[in-house]
Amino acid sequence: MLTHTDLHPGIQFIYEGQPWEVLEANMMKTAQRRPVIQSKIKNLIDGRVQEKNFQQGDVFDEADLEKREIKYLYTTKGQFFFCEPKDPAKRFSFTEAQIGTQAKFLRPNEIVTGIVFEEKIITFKLPIKVQLKVKETAPGLKGDRAQAGTKEATLESGAVIQVPLFIEEGDVIEVNTEVGQYVKRA
Repeated sequence: MLTHTDLHPGIQFIYEGQPWEVLEANMMKTAQRRPVIQSKIKNLIDGRVQEKNFQQGDVFDEADLEKREIKYLYTTKGQFFFCEPKDPAKRFSFTEAQIGTQAKFLRPNEIVTGIVFEEKIITFKLPIKVQLKVKETAPGLKGDRAQAGTKEATLESGAVIQVPLFIEEGDVIEVNTEVGQYVKRA
């Protein structure tokens, strides 16, 4: 059992019969009142995010989530199709709302970690860092500047991120999928 003070970013718990993950949690205490946890939580089944206040005395069950490898196949009309790595006939899909921002870093035939709740795959997690090839970028121009410059680059997955000027088309770079930023050249 989890209490309201156990809610920290990354904790997964059952609320209203569904699994949720804490994105943000801040304790707020005003004079002569009980502490309240102001939080931002994400539903792991449908992807919706909401702000919620939890009071002293609120208790939750820990979400019993399992992890399983799944393979990304393709996207069509806002649906992202996946299958089991050893059995391509067992297919399932997620909507863009369920996946969120991590959709822009998916490559066909990539193996990711699926999250299973009550024998059903409800969402997936990308690795924190992925390596992607730069598909398109402008040439870097040298000039007078106080700091290192950046430019836009389109990656093989279709994501557009800011990269340093020395990155060229065809380079393989490492990208942090949580914040969507360039990390280093691979």
